[in-house]
Amino acid sequence: MKKIYRNIGIGVGVFIVILLVLPLFINVNSFRPKIESELSNALGRKAEVGDLSLSILRGRVSAANISIADDPAFGKAPFLTAKSLKIGVELMPLIFSKKLNITGITLDEPSISLLSAPNGKWNFSSLAAASPEPAPASGEAPSGSLSIAELKVTDGKLLVGKANSPAKPLAIENVNIEVKNFSSTTQFPFSLSADLPGSGSLKLEGKAGPIAPTGTPLQAGLKIKKLDLASLGLDPSTGLGGMGNLDGTLDSDGKAAKVSGTLELEKIKLSPKGSPAGRPIQVKFATNYDLNRQAGTISQGDVAVGKAVARLTGSYQTAGEATVVNMKLNAPGMPVDEVEALLPALGVTLPAGSGLKGGTLSAALGIAGPTDKLVIDGPVKLENSKLEGFDLGSKLSALSAISGKAASSRDTTIQNASTNARVAPEGTQLNSINVTVPALGVLTGAGTVSSEGALNFKMVAELSGGGGGGLTQMAGRGEGRSGGGIPFSIEGTTANPKFVPDVKGLAGAAAQQAISGKINPQGQSSTKGLGGLLKKKF
Repeated sequence: MKKIYRNIGIGVGVFIVILLVLPLFINVNSFRPKIESELSNALGRKAEVGDLSLSILRGRVSAANISIADDPAFGKAPFLTAKSLKIGVELMPLIFSKKLNITGITLDEPSISLLSAPNGKWNFSSLAAASPEPAPASGEAPSGSLSIAELKVTDGKLLVGKANSPAKPLAIENVNIEVKNFSSTTQFPFSLSADLPGSGSLKLEGKAGPIAPTGTPLQAGLKIKKLDLASLGLDPSTGLGGMGNLDGTLDSDGKAAKVSGTLELEKIKLSPKGSPAGRPIQVKFATNYDLNRQAGTISQGDVAVGKAVARLTGSYQTAGEATVVNMKLNAPGMPVDEVEALLPALGVTLPAGSGLKGGTLSAALGIAGPTDKLVIDGPVKLENSKLEGFDLGSKLSALSAISGKAASSRDTTIQNASTNARVAPEGTQLNSINVTVPALGVLTGAGTVSSEGALNFKMVAELSGGGGGGLTQMAGRGEGRSGGGIPFSIEGTTANPKFVPDVKGLAGAAAQQAISGKINPQGQSSTKGLGGLLKKKF
């Protein structure tokens, strides 16, 4: 028995010695030109591999460095560099016939640069674009094809940006890719996971291939969690911020892609002057994107804030430094209580201490231009709502006194309020303002809100019950006005508006009436009302 154990021990020792000595007799660097040639031929790019070493026990060949050239149209910097390359091989063919059969490839810590040109072309689109060659004989593998049982990328980095752009590329860290039964000429399964800027993560899993210079088909499920929107590298002037979670699908034939799914947004911010929204937003979307034209359309864009739903449709163009959009937002009859929490995200500031409650908000808006210089315009209407914590009657106390009605309340009830709005980088313009406040009357006019929130509005108040007597009639005919009403302006800021009487308009009208002898024969309400108005503080 001891002899048997001794023989086994000797055999194991001899085997170990053989494993240790064999690499000395196999010059694996002789295979480097073949590896570089096959990679270069399969990828259509020059591939360089560092010195090779052989591990018999692990059955693999390792290289210290690897580099794959970029498309010359995108510059001379490498498309890919990797700290190390490990190639799994079949040992018996390698030992006895010095034939290299690759079973797997692992890239450790690669850095991959993904660049897009103004014409919509990406630097990876020419991968595998080898020159056409004669068809292979029956039973032979196509020339330039590459088949690997397993392909892995571990702890990689993707740098996504635009060619020749000063903007900093988006960095996606900890990229891990696994491909089974890879072939450049057939479909293969894959999975990809990565860390997004901030605390976000990305997972893409599905099938891709065959690889072709005209585009590679791909079908996959897409999941993104805790995406920090402010970290996407967009122009800070867009004011975009918040966190997003996406669950969707991606289907591409290599020329066009369809992406659909559900996007959940929290603490969203859509304006440089805005603040995070107090409620989450859910977006159910479907978009078709032309990869060559870098243009797409949105066929579904259902934006929901609680029970409030708006529908977004239109087109977009991603070529150039900024994405250009041409869209429509249709939002009929949205409950104000749901929408109110979203107003701060849009940069809409209500008077300090106030809030909208009840009623509905409707809008039909056009959204056009580059994303860093968007122009939004269209009609907006508010119905049967209340501005709690803001007493418009006290702000217009002088006008209320003229009408003989002490319209004072902690809140302001709004029967309806409509305007044609235009929101642009330089500020907001509101035209055709028409506000009905039952306790006061009808307010009409127009004005602007600067990008800093400064107000400049010219308004006319038509007091309920015909109050104001001759003064109201005089004011209405002053400075080109044809109807009744008392003129005033709104100054200050959106957080602290100030209502200022138009003294010039009132005085001018009174003077004209006096000259023409049309002042109230009793000489009472007009002059008395004017004197009272001039003494009032708003």
